[in-house]
Amino acid sequence: MEETIVIEQFDEDGFTRAELLKRAAVAGAGLSVLGAVGANRAFGRAAVDTVRWVSPRGSLEVMDDYNLVVPIKMGYFKRLGLNVKLNGGPGANEMQLIAANQMDVGFASPGVMTAAIDADVPVISIWEQYPAQVFDFVLHEDSKITHPRQLKGKRIAVFNIGWKNIVDPILAEVGVNPKTVKYREFGPQWNQAVALKLADAGLSWEGLRAQLLGMSGVFGTGFTFKFLVGSKWGSKGPSNSYQVRQSDMEDAQKRDIYTRFLTGVVMGFEFARANPRAAAQITYEQYPGLQKLISPQVALESMLQLASGYGTSRRKAPHLYGWHYPAAWNAYLASIAKLDQTKQRLKLSQVLTNELVRPANAKADKARARRDATRYQLNSAFRRTTVPKGYPL
Repeated sequence: MEETIVIEQFDEDGFTRAELLKRAAVAGAGLSVLGAVGANRAFGRAAVDTVRWVSPRGSLEVMDDYNLVVPIKMGYFKRLGLNVKLNGGPGANEMQLIAANQMDVGFASPGVMTAAIDADVPVISIWEQYPAQVFDFVLHEDSKITHPRQLKGKRIAVFNIGWKNIVDPILAEVGVNPKTVKYREFGPQWNQAVALKLADAGLSWEGLRAQLLGMSGVFGTGFTFKFLVGSKWGSKGPSNSYQVRQSDMEDAQKRDIYTRFLTGVVMGFEFARANPRAAAQITYEQYPGLQKLISPQVALESMLQLASGYGTSRRKAPHLYGWHYPAAWNAYLASIAKLDQTKQRLKLSQVLTNELVRPANAKADKARARRDATRYQLNSAFRRTTVPKGYPL
């Protein structure tokens, strides 16, 4: 039985940036988290626990979070005793929101998360959502650049200068001194800036890559692009993960709540593996704004670009969704320390834990999710879509 999806845009509720940072500074211990509402007798629990998830993008209208939208819509989180609320976020500072108990689970990039931890914001990663390199570079169609090594001395378009923490380690990984590039801030028009040749390259990522190509092809924007795809140039860097308060991991009840949350995530992944078109349809139908930008076929390809990366650690040892690979993270932490992105060489234990990964994978009712997916009725638009090749799930 389908559930009504609960998606909330973040409301700062009157807090100024200064007030939020002040609250974050004192949020290290004794934080009250995850409220309880309602009842769930079927699972023997006295209450349903609320998990407030926040997007790093300032918007929810993307295909990236299908693994959350699907278990909300299909009732999996409810059966696990959870009320999961998706929040669009302010577009920045999601780690401070977590620390200040305004949100519970974040989805930050490694650069944003490690910068927060280095600044004593008490968060920790519990789930490697994309255990590979999700970031790409977008180029104008006529660009002669074929490898990130050629970005030395070039102009790189970004939304804001905070994205420098994302790009610098990628450049360093291929031997480019980040000091040689020129960052250009264009706000939400950073991709258009590349199309207009106001920059030589721009930061992009899987999922967005399909949308940019699809927007031009379907809606005739006139913008044409090509891409340097992170996985194809051999990047070993980690990508976005789910973060919670460090203190929550010392509380057995909260660890249980997050384990159930991640169990639902696994069921969302398995639903999409069994029927990608159904997962894409469920997600696409939630966002009218997205429907105005991309077609169902583009939405499906956008989701699959992400789903392929999300399943990386399921396809190889240890064959578990959500696994942080310590070697990749240690190399990343060493690199950002060398780049002075952090004041200290952060320890792995300060940054991440795999404690919840095995139990979440083990408890997920994968058979149910796959059965539901194969029975899901597609609408006419998604029946006309085709699953593109080249995206292992």
